[in-house]
Amino acid sequence: MSFLQSLFGKPKLNYRQRFELLQESRTGTMSQVYKARDKETGQLVALKILDMKKIKAVEARWKGTGKPSEGAIAVQFEHPYIVKTMEHGITTDGSQYILMEYLEGTGLDNILKVPADMLAGSRVYYVRQVAEALQEVHNKGFLHRDICPRNLIFTGDASALKLTDFGLSVPNKPPFTEPGNRTGTANYMAPELVRRKPTDIRLDVFAFGVTVYEMFTKELPWMRGDTGNAAMGHSEEPEPITTYRPQINKTLAKAVRSCIEPDVAKRCPNMGTFLKMIRDAGGEDE
Repeated sequence: MSFLQSLFGKPKLNYRQRFELLQESRTGTMSQVYKARDKETGQLVALKILDMKKIKAVEARWKGTGKPSEGAIAVQFEHPYIVKTMEHGITTDGSQYILMEYLEGTGLDNILKVPADMLAGSRVYYVRQVAEALQEVHNKGFLHRDICPRNLIFTGDASALKLTDFGLSVPNKPPFTEPGNRTGTANYMAPELVRRKPTDIRLDVFAFGVTVYEMFTKELPWMRGDTGNAAMGHSEEPEPITTYRPQINKTLAKAVRSCIEPDVAKRCPNMGTFLKMIRDAGGEDE
């Protein structure tokens, strides 16, 4: 039985009847996310409605593998730095939905576009949170496969930076780790993923490293590009982070470099190792 068949066995949600849609908060590549209010409880939530045509195209790559749905993966996490998913299923109009906690803050990608340094004094604080969130994903037996600033959201009081969007996530086991399936965001893709080689949690470590590099510099270690072909350059030596931020803590710079190592065999093996590496990095780079 496919994940869609199992979802269709559940009661369907008439989301317009249950929720007051207040605004469209985010438009993703495969979904729309609305800020909504539960009419019965008054609770503010994030309601994600997936584009079924696009979802089916992605799921076709995993046909016959028993891949769990995005909602089935996301609902497994109870972690302070992962956006909480309360429920998931199918709407009365045949779309897949995911109901999540609503965060008043913006995405890290938006913060990085602002000319002012909005992260001053807090980078290491947030880096540790993201590392712990990703460690939890891996501990639960999954690959996120799309770690990037767009998928990291601040709480309204900026006390936390939370990981979200499990749309490309898969179990960390065959056939999901076998060569051939190149999905993700091009600027953050690991070389082994770009070149369609076998993968493991180190593809997430790489994307995490690129994201952290960007948090400190607002630049990428390689030339930006929107396609897999542009990401081919990720096999080359990255630009040292000190080029853009010479004052960065040396321990932290070394840890970030270990995450974006093009040679997967030499790359930082997991988030636990990274967290140990930055234990003495202090509170900030300045």
